[in-house]
Amino acid sequence: MADRKAKRIMSILSWLIVGLVAGFLAKYVVPGEGPGGVLGDIIVGIVGAFIGGFVFNSLGHSSVSGVNVYSVLVAFIGAVILLFAMRLFARRTV
Repeated sequence: MADRKAKRIMSILSWLIVGLVAGFLAKYVVPGEGPGGVLGDIIVGIVGAFIGGFVFNSLGHSSVSGVNVYSVLVAFIGAVILLFAMRLFARRTV
């Protein structure tokens, strides 16, 4: 029971770390104002990981699989897609 709880906590921490790194990098690649602060970077990165995982799975590749360079790359690409989409829709509503 304790082993399963420890794995769950490590999984959550992994998503937070990958999300933070991917969101931070994507914010500096995509021009414009990003969501605020570290929490915004984490959210963009985690949502980006889902988007990147979907895109990579659609192309026949694996998706996010832990804290490694490939997972950060997948999440980063998804986060860049997300930020471009956010910029596109923000311009249309203003």
